[in-house]
Amino acid sequence: MANHKSALKRDRQSKRRYLRNKSRKTAVKTMTKKIETAVKNNTVEDAQTQLKAAQKLIDKTAAKGTIHKKTAARKISRLTRMVGSIS
Repeated sequence: MANHKSALKRDRQSKRRYLRNKSRKTAVKTMTKKIETAVKNNTVEDAQTQLKAAQKLIDKTAAKGTIHKKTAARKISRLTRMVGSIS
C-alpha cells in the first residue's frame, strides 16, 4: 500500500476511474448483444432503434477516453453493417 499522501490520492482516483470505465465498457457490450439478438430475430425496427442508442453510447464512451476513437468507429461500423444486412 502507498504511504505518501499523493500516492494515496492517486490510488483512490485510479479505483474510481476503473469502476467508471468498467461500467461504460459493460454498457457498450450489453448494447452490442441486444443488437445482435435483434438481428438474429430479424426485427428491423428494433435493431435500428437499438443501433441509434448504441452509436450515441459508443461515441460518448470514446469521448470520455474509456475506449479509443478508432475502436469506437470500428464497433459502430460493424454494428451498422450488421443491421444493414437485415434491412
